[in-house]
Amino acid sequence: MLLRIHRSADNKEVMGLCDRELIGKTFTEGDISISITESFFGNEPALEEEVVRVLMTSDNITIFGHRCVDLATRYGVIEKDSCRLIEGIPYVTILRI
Repeated sequence: MLLRIHRSADNKEVMGLCDRELIGKTFTEGDISISITESFFGNEPALEEEVVRVLMTSDNITIFGHRCVDLATRYGVIEKDSCRLIEGIPYVTILRI
């Protein structure tokens, strides 16, 4: 898993989390196209404990990939049926307001 935490202008956490093998790929389905870039998702592997901590506290989270979605589901952050599939890859964006 790759994790990158960004800070918004109002100092909220914006998190990108993806399965490592998806970096550099673009997935398209219909009018949706998502590029999995290092600039958003990072390039350093993250430990599960760190990912879980951030999942529980971040204000804005984009999750892409089977393992990352499964982790978020396992910890009750999302429900599996709330994800969308793009080319068979699950993704979800969570906004906490």
